[in-house]
Amino acid sequence: MVNLLERTSRMALDLLFPSRCALCRAGGSMLCTACIETLPLSDGSRCRRCWIPLAEQAVCLHCLRTPPAFQSIRAGYVMEGGARQLVHQLKYDGMTALAEPMAARLRDSLDDVLVDLVVPVPLHRGRLRSRGYNQSALLGGHLARAVGLAFDAGAARRIRATKPLAKSMHRDERRAIVAGAFAGRPERVDGRRILLVDDVVTTGATLDSCAKALLEAGAAAVHGLAFARAD
Repeated sequence: MVNLLERTSRMALDLLFPSRCALCRAGGSMLCTACIETLPLSDGSRCRRCWIPLAEQAVCLHCLRTPPAFQSIRAGYVMEGGARQLVHQLKYDGMTALAEPMAARLRDSLDDVLVDLVVPVPLHRGRLRSRGYNQSALLGGHLARAVGLAFDAGAARRIRATKPLAKSMHRDERRAIVAGAFAGRPERVDGRRILLVDDVVTTGATLDSCAKALLEAGAAAVHGLAFARAD
């Protein structure tokens, strides 16, 4: 990881000279067509609710036993290979110019989900201060503009700082860490169908907690969308 000054410099350079593919370094665009075709698609039979791989297209036992607050999660890619590299470059290396081409890849994952407001998973103010930007807000903003939906980066707030969620953590441990970490703004979400955007989803614990807060604030429904899913 790089420090804030290095991230800021990288962000400025990306905005001024977005001419090389982040994966293969070929000239012409931040994400070239050839590299897009190598990204591992998150397709096949999956849980219609949380999007984990299943033998058949159905709802997994976990979602049946403990229904999440969100109506569904969709993700464009599996969190490996080039998709993992893109997420890390956007999230940790200050390559904010990647948000637009990554958001463009998310359009195909919307399917026929009916939503009218795009909301990013928020960062706690301390994390936002140290990173300098919210990668989920960048993705959500570009996606909203591309598909003509309203966007509100402040509709959900992170009201409690939480420790980073390690991939090795059990689902229940992750749920306990993020429980009560979010709040929705009723005046912004009441009656709205929300598309909750994040860069990556592992177990869905963060999206579930944030979706619960938005529903408690009056949202009509919440659907999750991530660039990649850790299978």
